Amino acid sequence: MTIILSLEQTHMRLVHSPIFLGLVVLAASPSFSKAVTEADLRSHIGILASDAFEGRKPGTAGEAKTVKYIAKAWAKAGLKPAAADGSWFDPVPLIQRGQCISKHAFTAKGRPLRIGSDDIILIGKQASYIRGDLPLVFVGRGVTTQGNVAADVKGKAAIILFDAENVAEGMKSPRARREALIAAGAEAVIFVADSRGNWPTLRRQLLSRPITLEGREKRAPLEGAISTEFAVGLVTAAGQDWDKLRANAKQADYAGEALGIDADLDVKTDLYRFNSSNVIGKIAGRKKNSGALVFMGHWDHLGICAPEGAPDRICNGAVDNASGIAVMNEVAKALAKKKHDRDIYFLATTAEESGLLGAYAFADKPVLPLDQIILTLNIDTIAIAPRGSKVAIIGRGTTPLDAVVETVAKKAGRTIEESTDANAFIERQDGWALAKKGVPALMVGGSFADLNLLQKFLGSDYHGPNDALTDRTELGGAAEDADLHIALGRHFADTRKYKSKKAGE
Repeated sequence: MTIILSLEQTHMRLVHSPIFLGLVVLAASPSFSKAVTEADLRSHIGILASDAFEGRKPGTAGEAKTVKYIAKAWAKAGLKPAAADGSWFDPVPLIQRGQCISKHAFTAKGRPLRIGSDDIILIGKQASYIRGDLPLVFVGRGVTTQGNVAADVKGKAAIILFDAENVAEGMKSPRARREALIAAGAEAVIFVADSRGNWPTLRRQLLSRPITLEGREKRAPLEGAISTEFAVGLVTAAGQDWDKLRANAKQADYAGEALGIDADLDVKTDLYRFNSSNVIGKIAGRKKNSGALVFMGHWDHLGICAPEGAPDRICNGAVDNASGIAVMNEVAKALAKKKHDRDIYFLATTAEESGLLGAYAFADKPVLPLDQIILTLNIDTIAIAPRGSKVAIIGRGTTPLDAVVETVAKKAGRTIEESTDANAFIERQDGWALAKKGVPALMVGGSFADLNLLQKFLGSDYHGPNDALTDRTELGGAAEDADLHIALGRHFADTRKYKSKKAGE
């Protein structure tokens, strides 16, 4: 017998059936919440990477707009302010130095030296630096092939080659070699541009008023740079052979050479001190003393970076790192919809582009004990990979959490990149500042799974005016990574799903 029900009768039977009610419960549960969309991310990036935000450089009007936008987004999501003073903003004391007035004279055995080039930049640690009879020593690349300072530089001016030929891994960066010379007692560290013509780059870096973290910086009383032409003129005037000096510096155990040159210096430096801000929000957990999860990402970029007259002067930083903040905003919105066992913190850092300064400031003065952090997930430069990309872990092998992260990722339908190639970037991201303090810190996502794709970005739009939001900006992988971070947040914030004998282990 065929029974024909009216449309209304069919509807009533369906909505009151156990199967339908179960489907409604599933659809409303947090585990089945709406996925983050590319449009969600684009709306945030469109604001943060707009010209109105002027490239989000710390200490500018762009910073004020940026941190206000983040705090407003987090408040709307349901987070509470969690800075040390109870506000959203934790102050980070920064300092900039600019060249002011520099007077210099060089002598060899009391004889004044005449140098044809004026390619020299000197900047002091303090506002005034005056020193006579400062001996100059040529130190080659600054360190031996074993990474040690062999030259006697204590109380002297170290003249160091900028290039890193035959330098040990871990000491190739100018910063690492400079800090090694400072630790050895160098009074001054002066780089020489190499033969590849990077004097304009060195000059631009020094004159750009780089930002440092006051109280934590490792800086000699005097630092600077000279061009190759200046170096050749200086040593030739003193009766030395520049080519011979460079050849000697290739020795594995090179211990430097006194140049027989003394410097009389009077350097005035323009100092600008200011407070920038880390933005800190919190979703309070239900179980006290169960540890905390921290999401972090830097909000800053390079500001107005191109010279006057350029068609586009603003480095907007759409991928680096408006995309990361956009993902954090959406992760915060999703996770704040329900209570979790553990506290979840959101940390948007300043001055990452200047050397992870905001992250180091937080690590030095955290708003919670560092040993209570079970995991930090840093989100940076996330809008590169398309949908369906593998998931890489920066920090793979440095914590016992790889297997846990991979399990969550696989449940989210993601494929794992099992190599450790992405660890090449481990010291170049904010999580490193916390990892150095013993905090488990990882970066998880698709952008670092395909290093060829990443290098394509780093070799083109990265740190330039072309890192702007366009129709071609790839947000598919970023949306998937946002969903992955939501899943990771739910997993690690649940004491039943993730147990730890002690927070931070």
